[in-house]
Amino acid sequence: MLPLARLFDKAGFWSVEAWGGATFDSCIRFLAEDPWERLRKLKEALPNTRIQMLLRGQNLVGYRHYPDDVVDRFVGAAHRNGVEVFRIFDALNDVRNMERSMRAVRDVGAHLQGAIAYTLSPVHSVETFVKMAEELYALEADSICIKDMAGLVMPAAARELITGIKRATGLPVCLHSHSTSGIASMSYQAAIDVGVDILDTAMSPFALGTSQPPTESVVASLVGTDRESGIDLLTLRAARNVCLALRDKYGALVDPITERVDSDVLIYQLPGGMISNLVSQLKEQDALDRLEELYQEVPRVRADLGYPPLVTPTSQIVGSQAVLNVLLGERYKNVSKEVRDYVRGLYGHSPAPVADEIRRQILSEDEECVVCRPADLLEPVYDKMCAQAGEQGLARCEEDVLTYILYPAIAPSFLKGERSPEAIPSAGLAASAARRAAEVPSMMEVEVDGERFSVRILSVEGTAVAAGIERREERAPRGDVKNGIKSNMQGMVLEIRTSRGTQVKKGDTLVVLEAMKMENPIHSPRDGTVTEIFVDAGDVVQAGDVLLVVE
Repeated sequence: MLPLARLFDKAGFWSVEAWGGATFDSCIRFLAEDPWERLRKLKEALPNTRIQMLLRGQNLVGYRHYPDDVVDRFVGAAHRNGVEVFRIFDALNDVRNMERSMRAVRDVGAHLQGAIAYTLSPVHSVETFVKMAEELYALEADSICIKDMAGLVMPAAARELITGIKRATGLPVCLHSHSTSGIASMSYQAAIDVGVDILDTAMSPFALGTSQPPTESVVASLVGTDRESGIDLLTLRAARNVCLALRDKYGALVDPITERVDSDVLIYQLPGGMISNLVSQLKEQDALDRLEELYQEVPRVRADLGYPPLVTPTSQIVGSQAVLNVLLGERYKNVSKEVRDYVRGLYGHSPAPVADEIRRQILSEDEECVVCRPADLLEPVYDKMCAQAGEQGLARCEEDVLTYILYPAIAPSFLKGERSPEAIPSAGLAASAARRAAEVPSMMEVEVDGERFSVRILSVEGTAVAAGIERREERAPRGDVKNGIKSNMQGMVLEIRTSRGTQVKKGDTLVVLEAMKMENPIHSPRDGTVTEIFVDAGDVVQAGDVLLVVE
């Protein structure tokens, strides 16, 4: 990244989005890399260019709301380490969830870009989006971003929306779209014609498909016009060549599905990042053949939940629930903690009310819905978590404490230095594929005594293979175990909520799996006694693994 950043710094971009969003999570989950150190190094390589980050309002770079004290400290630390433009959005377009982080950005003196999550539904319109832009203007936003994560904005709608926002607020407007549907480039031209100020693009080797329109093409289209960008194509060419080499190196990790134009997005409204996630999730569950079912289930779940825009974290909430509905063959048979919290109102106001039938199916009678700003229910936690991190020897600085607060399940092993890339299955796969994409397959299917197994290849070195065999011997048993309770998905054991000898009731949560970035509870199917537990917190299990026995 660093040589590429140095080339970008010469190009004259308004900003480079280089942090936030999923990059924070990916650093510690898969790469064993400190996201704060990455930010500081990128800033050194981009001294003349603003670094921009994507901030999920009260969710920051996580998947749940954090208390106000954490929001304030995170924004301050991000700015101190190099972020100069904060693009802030809320997955439900609930401005209450954006107010605190917007105020924190104003307090540190950075550029505040308020973002509107663009979507289509019976309850969304140009008028509702313009009204939201006025609310963001009242909160002292410096610019407005139309965040079209699914590539749904049509040229006519782009013209109408940009014109309406500029007329109502007078602020600079940025259009962010994806090429998933094949329409983004046309909508970008329409936006240019009505005075859009900023366009989000990607370098051509990583452009199009579920990504953005290509930077070089947009720059070239403006040469000789009164909207010329001033960016030099020859300067971009050097960066393009670096990107080409990177694209070739990591080509084995790119799924061809994500590189195609998919007109189905106009029907199912799935954002580019969400399509990538769904494909990955189905592969993990060995169920890629059910992708079409999933495409049809996602809009149904979205309608059930009141038409939330499909952007992090609601895209994960809706998408993961749709995956569960498809894989388990029964809608809402297993409901993630996040879906339950969403229905309770803990993520904010849904654009339309959640269907009563769905609410009754998901929530128990004693679970009340909330109507206040969700963060008002959260007590300050920074000082408490700072003390915890200190006691465990995890934190050397404020940034470490924030990492621990944001990702308490995986941060401890990262901060202790235990999450080397080769020790993490997904990262080990990535490293192996990058080094030997031409010679080594990343996955194979084998058959043993009539049973098919999907095997991920982590390495070909003898020590890594031996370690892999040892881990397999320690794994939970597969097949039929009398009164055994099996995992219904691939995931990591996040928490075990029972112990041997414990009396449990039908419906009690016994194990919590982290799968598809969601917490998925495994319930007891019967009253009984826990007699065996085959897994520990932190274990990675596959669909069909026996987790425990309830007699």
